[in-house]
Amino acid sequence: MDHDFPGRRLTCVKVALLVVVHDEGTFRRIPMAYKTILVHCDASPKVGQRLTVASELAERYGAHLIGMHARPPLEAPIFFEGGVAMDSLFASYEASADADQAAALAAFQKAVKERRVPSHEWRVTDGFIDSELVIQARYTDLLVLGQTDPDAQTPTPSDLPEAVVLASGRPTLVVPHIGVRAPIGESVLLCWNASRESARAAADALPFLQMAKKVVILVVDPRTSPDGHGAEPGADVALWLTRHGVKVTVQRDVAADSDVGAVILSRAADIGSDLIVMGVYGHSRVREMVLGGVSRTLLASMTVPVLISH
Repeated sequence: MDHDFPGRRLTCVKVALLVVVHDEGTFRRIPMAYKTILVHCDASPKVGQRLTVASELAERYGAHLIGMHARPPLEAPIFFEGGVAMDSLFASYEASADADQAAALAAFQKAVKERRVPSHEWRVTDGFIDSELVIQARYTDLLVLGQTDPDAQTPTPSDLPEAVVLASGRPTLVVPHIGVRAPIGESVLLCWNASRESARAAADALPFLQMAKKVVILVVDPRTSPDGHGAEPGADVALWLTRHGVKVTVQRDVAADSDVGAVILSRAADIGSDLIVMGVYGHSRVREMVLGGVSRTLLASMTVPVLISH
């Protein structure tokens, strides 16, 4: 519908957002869901860990699952002679890239066959995986990556999760390379510090939180302030989540001289959490220098999947 105003025209578009259903005199909450999930597939021996999680989530939420593999460009040494030597180098690169792609595809196909995934597709791109994932992730609801595996001999960057979450604007689920017990999300630990990043993470994790049997909001070293925590740290976010049908409890803790990241991991183990949710802060251009210390600790020492948002 168009409306004319002096010097301008305003076009109104009707948008319908279904949040509740009125059913025989009662209101039913409609849980949120991830409908497009993108999982990074490389030739890591432990790629199956993240594929198991991604395919189970696709089945759970009725989501379209996308497996993505990137073929990195050939990077010849700076001091390298051309001719026959260059031909040999390119042939070696092609053979290695083909082998990695075949291994990644086989792992993806195996994972989707083992679950009742509604729909899936396989994508291969030419380029650096961090840049390619950032672009593709913008058209998905959830990105699934693997924790950096120091023993994996692949071209995957060691800081891939941090780089992608800072630049993509999408929630990223990082799966530990040691494996997980599936399904995840029955017991969730939500890290809360009343920041923009933690608010974004909580909103991005709503599909998990609404289906969880237990959600603990962890507040470490809270300080009451007009623009942060209220008089009761954690109470405001607990009330907001309760309106979404989330069953929550608030736990306040003190780090003292301990690392906050270590406190989070310890509390997650104490309450038996199978998923940690947290916001991360930093800048994608200089991520090595400004990524938060808590985020670094969790991504390096995680024993359960971590959902991060920026």
